[in-house]
Amino acid sequence: MPKKKQLSASEIASQSQAIEEMEIQRAFEQGITTLRDMISPSSIELYNNYFRLGTKYGRTLYVYGYPRTLYTGWLSPLINIDEVLDISMYIYPVDTQVVMKNLRKKVTQLEASINVGAERGKVRDPELEAAINDAEELRDQLQVGAERFFRFGLYVTLWADSLDELTFIQQKIETIFGQQLVFSKVATSQQEQGMNSTMPQCTDQLQIRRNMNTGAISTCFPFTSADLTQENGILYGINMHNNGLVIFDRFSLENANLVVFAKSGAGKSFTVKLEALRSMMIGSEILIIDPENEYQKLCDAVGGSYIRLSLNSDTRINPFDLPKVIDSDEANDALKANLVTLHGLFRLMLGGNQIGPNGQMVPALNPNEEADLDQALIDTYARAGITSDPLTHQSTPPTIINLYDTLLHMEGTGPELAQRLRKYTTGTFAGIFSQQSNVDINNQMVVFNIRDLEDELRPVAMYIVLSHIWNTVRAEKKKRILIVDEAWQLMKYDDSANFLFSLAKRARKYYLGLTTITQDVDDFITSKMGRAIVANSSMQLLLKQSPSAVDALSEVFKLTSEEKKRLGNFPVGQGLFFAGPSHVHIQIIASQTEESLITTNPNDQKTQV
Repeated sequence: MPKKKQLSASEIASQSQAIEEMEIQRAFEQGITTLRDMISPSSIELYNNYFRLGTKYGRTLYVYGYPRTLYTGWLSPLINIDEVLDISMYIYPVDTQVVMKNLRKKVTQLEASINVGAERGKVRDPELEAAINDAEELRDQLQVGAERFFRFGLYVTLWADSLDELTFIQQKIETIFGQQLVFSKVATSQQEQGMNSTMPQCTDQLQIRRNMNTGAISTCFPFTSADLTQENGILYGINMHNNGLVIFDRFSLENANLVVFAKSGAGKSFTVKLEALRSMMIGSEILIIDPENEYQKLCDAVGGSYIRLSLNSDTRINPFDLPKVIDSDEANDALKANLVTLHGLFRLMLGGNQIGPNGQMVPALNPNEEADLDQALIDTYARAGITSDPLTHQSTPPTIINLYDTLLHMEGTGPELAQRLRKYTTGTFAGIFSQQSNVDINNQMVVFNIRDLEDELRPVAMYIVLSHIWNTVRAEKKKRILIVDEAWQLMKYDDSANFLFSLAKRARKYYLGLTTITQDVDDFITSKMGRAIVANSSMQLLLKQSPSAVDALSEVFKLTSEEKKRLGNFPVGQGLFFAGPSHVHIQIIASQTEESLITTNPNDQKTQV
């Protein structure tokens, strides 16, 4: 029998020590938590038609059928759906020569099928004829290099917290696909491969592909969701379609005008004040007509000028002021332009156009009165030494009191017009617009408050203030935003509505953005000038509306049935934001500091916008 080798005491001790060290090392390694342990799920369980990764359930679908024609953006509903999805696209270029050879064989087979059917007396098959036409068209495009050929695979992995939720999401996805005539299936018995195929590791383990040319592939471009993010501009809010940021520069559009429609309490003033505050940070000047004393807190916080217009205040604005324009062509027309503006103003001051008992429009001035007023205005300027010569425009302008004297000593209808104007010279409304201007708007924010004016005088005041601002804008071109709150008060009268439309149409030339705010949507939209102002505004914001206004706005803005339904149910601070050809569902957001400056909540509570 072979003898067993006897180990010495030293060798036994050495082996025991090695075993002990290995056990210590193993125990040490078992106690270490690696980075992979911390970021990886605890387990993965694979089933026939779903898998479970940690506590999450997943299911992978693949697309196997497409319609004859695909349109750009067909994937947009899937990209923008409010669910957790992983979407993978695999695109494999195919050699053109190989495709041409296969297409030639395919066309031959299809033509043979048609000929056989004709010989047997069968009726024509439109499907075969369409397939031949498509194949021949593709061959022509491939031959001249206008198209290329690809193999395309599209996989979608859904995630949920339960199987029921997973099934519900699957039904939503399949419904979206079905509306596009795209057909999908669950990757049965291949859930692991499906999960791997939608992981960011670029491994197509399902390999379920469809032939597509360049045009069809281009329609699958994934980033087609509505997006209004630019490199420059200010933050307006959150894009509710994809949780992106709506960062936009209104001056990058063909014009910088904005109209805001909302019912009372929907957040329109909050939104406009937030835009004004952020626009100031990038150098814009802000001019505001404030009919309800909503902008004083913001104005004081930024060191702006807050100008109160009332019969008891010392503020004076002379509507006869001429713009100090530098441009020679505009200087020659400055007097004529102001005469036209004054005609509209005095028609407004004398009662505006009225609707007669027969439903016909009765003008505030008849033709004879219009002619006499025109001559009186020219004579009043001439007596102050101002003529069409631009060199005379630096003279001190006349006032309404001077016009009153001119009319009083004229023949014809002059004395009668003078009596009608007397309440603005020596009567109830005297002082505020009948003396030389003492207003200086050389500040980054200027607010004209007209709350304390009588209702009859408010439209007149808004008209005169707009005219004064317009003269300042024309004198020096700067990036400015003019905010006209409660603009419906101007839209009630033809002359003031025409003047506001003129501002909207000409503002772009002077680097001015006009913001028009109203809650009386019906009166604004139904008027000819109101619709014209909307048409000349590249940006629109529709917040929550009253039921009566939804139909009118839906017609003007061509809203879908879903958008129309939402428009009357938006929470405060949400709405539809239009910028040029694009529009998104937006959530207006503000920081705590911004909110404290601009909120109009009477209880100083946090406004959820």
